[in-house]
Amino acid sequence: MEMNIQLKSLADKINQLKSKIETEESTKHAFVLPFIHILGYDAFNPLEVVPEFTADLGLKKGEKVDYAIFQNGEPIIIVECKSWKEKLTVHNSQLFRYFHVTKTRFALLTNGINYQFFTDLDDQNKMDEKPFLEFDICNLKENTINEIAKFHKANFDVDNIVSNASSLKYIKEIKKLINAELESPSNDFTKVFASKIYTGRLTEKVVDEFKDLVQKSVSQFINDKINDRLNAALTKETIKQQDEEITIVEDDNKVNTTEEELDAYRIVVAILRRKLPTSRIVHRDTQSYFGILLDDNNRKPLCRLHLNGGKKYISLFNDNKTEAKISISSIDDIYQFEKELLDTAALYETE
Repeated sequence: MEMNIQLKSLADKINQLKSKIETEESTKHAFVLPFIHILGYDAFNPLEVVPEFTADLGLKKGEKVDYAIFQNGEPIIIVECKSWKEKLTVHNSQLFRYFHVTKTRFALLTNGINYQFFTDLDDQNKMDEKPFLEFDICNLKENTINEIAKFHKANFDVDNIVSNASSLKYIKEIKKLINAELESPSNDFTKVFASKIYTGRLTEKVVDEFKDLVQKSVSQFINDKINDRLNAALTKETIKQQDEEITIVEDDNKVNTTEEELDAYRIVVAILRRKLPTSRIVHRDTQSYFGILLDDNNRKPLCRLHLNGGKKYISLFNDNKTEAKISISSIDDIYQFEKELLDTAALYETE
C-alpha cells in the first residue's frame, strides 16, 4: 500500500477515535505507533523500536524518551510523545538532552496529530530550537508526504535528509513571514513598493496609507493569478472534451449501417413485437457487429448480427447470458430462431 493511502487511513482513524483517547499512553498506542509502522519500522521488534529509551546523561539518571528508532544498532530518530490534547512545545524537552549524547541526527516531537522533526543545522550535535519539518497528519499536502517518505526504512539516508533539511527549514520560515506580511504589511514591506512609485517623502502618514493599498494590491494580484489558473484549467478541460467528442464522431463515422442490417432488424422486431412494444427494441451498430438491445441497454442484448464479413452469423444469448455464434446463409434464417429470441426477451422481463 502506498504511503499516501496509509497516511490517509491513519488520519481517518485519528478523526474517528480522538474523542475517546484520554491519555498520553493511549495517544502513543493509537496514533504514534501506527505512524512509526507506516515508516516501515516494526514497533514490536526491540532491535528497531525501543520504548522508554534511556541514555547516560551524567548527573541526570533515569530520564527517558518515549521511543528510539534504531538502524544498524544505532538510534537514528528519538521520539518524544504528548497527549493529542496538548500543544507541542520544545521548551524543556528531553530531546535536547538526549540529542547530544546519542549518535542520532533527528528528533521527533509529536502529539500523534502534529509532528515536528528536528536536526542540528545551527550547531553540530546540538538540536535546533525550530523544526525543519512540521505537519498536521490530518491535513497533509503531497510535497509533505514526499518529505515523510524520506524517513521510511527503505529510503532512510541521513546525508540526503540533512542536506534537504536546511531548505525546508528556511522555506517554512519564509512562508510564515509572507503570510504575516499579507495579513498585516509591515513598514519595511510597504516601503519596498511605495518607494518605487511615490515621488514625495515617505512620512509615517504616507506609509500608513500605502499599507492598505499594498494589502489590497497583493490580495487582488493573488486572486487574479488564481482566476487565471482556473480559467486556463477550464479551457484545457473544454478543449479535451471537444477532442473527445470529435473522436467519438470520427469513430461513429467509421460505422456504416447497411440496408441488409436494417432488414434483419425489422425481422427481429416482427418476431418480438408479439411480446414487446416495438419502441423497446433498439438497434445499435458498431464496427464489430450490429446489435439489437432491449430498452437500449447494453446489459440486455437480444441478439447480435454479423453480416459484413463474408460469412454471416447471428449471436444468441442463453439463460446465463452466454453468447452463442451461429452461422446463417441469409437474414431469412433469423426466423428459425424465433423461440430463442422470445426466451431471451422473457428472461430480461423476469429480472
